[in-house]
Amino acid sequence: MLSSLAIGFQRVRAAPAVLVAVYLVTLGAALPLALVLRAEVRAHLGASLMAETAATGVDWDWWQEFSSQARGLGDSFTPSVIGFAAPLSNLSAFADGTRQPLPIVAAAAGYGAIWLFLWGGILDRYARARETRAHGFFAAAGVFFFRFLRLGLVAGLLYWLLLGPVREWLFETIDDRLTLNVTVERVAFAWRLGAYVVIGAALVAVNLVVDYAKIRAVVEDRRSMLGALVAGARFVVRQPAGVVGLYALNGLLFLTVLAVYALVAPGAGGDGMAVWGTLLVGQVYLLGRLALRLLFAASQICFFQSRLAHAGYAAFPAPAWPESPDVESIVNAGHAAGGR
Repeated sequence: MLSSLAIGFQRVRAAPAVLVAVYLVTLGAALPLALVLRAEVRAHLGASLMAETAATGVDWDWWQEFSSQARGLGDSFTPSVIGFAAPLSNLSAFADGTRQPLPIVAAAAGYGAIWLFLWGGILDRYARARETRAHGFFAAAGVFFFRFLRLGLVAGLLYWLLLGPVREWLFETIDDRLTLNVTVERVAFAWRLGAYVVIGAALVAVNLVVDYAKIRAVVEDRRSMLGALVAGARFVVRQPAGVVGLYALNGLLFLTVLAVYALVAPGAGGDGMAVWGTLLVGQVYLLGRLALRLLFAASQICFFQSRLAHAGYAAFPAPAWPESPDVESIVNAGHAAGGR
């Protein structure tokens, strides 16, 4: 597991263009939303005295007034967008199934589609462990886009079942039991915590199967995504300790980055250089989170290749001697010795 993580890190580091590309894609997906929200805030402030106050810090009274009348994208502009509160708010919304404004849902769908296209090229690049150049990257991305789209439909159905009907049934059952039989607060908390653990474990299991289905599709050039899904599930079942252990290691790295961000993330207020410092810290965190996402994929590929890859796979490039006169003379000398 540790060796897969180390080799995966080397492959991510050897392909900085991939990290830069996904960072620019993320920035490009967020920029239109930021411009729309900026226009809404600017229109609400106008040339009032509140605008001058907001320019030098946080005016909570104005913020409450803006939130009370905001609709659509503006409805997401709450104190939870500041610093470390943002990732916690996203996690809470995901766990509780909170509905997001339509513009955010649309932007997330578009962002997900772009990632779906890029994943084929990213996984192919890390599986080959060598440069594929832009034409090779986008050729692989194009080949696997429609395959991953089919896989995504199946995965989306599984995620919907877990986060929709299964989650609602589980929490409704728990609420009924709490209402009828439980009067102690810590018991109620334990029930709800157990429900979150069950849903979380099921989501992790589906995520692992889908991840290794993608890997097997790329490494083995599978065309059937149902076959890749079955093969991914078979690999997870046969290698549970390594698969879960590697997942836990990557999760621990993410929690470490999150903890560091919690310590250094600035709060509200400030102007001038403080604003630029806040922006810089946020972008560094974003870059680190994207790097971890790529490391997750690269380390999973390395683990899979260490267990199942063989010469017929796209896993490792065939070793080739460098083209030089010295090597040629060595090879000729070897042939001559063999002829004797």
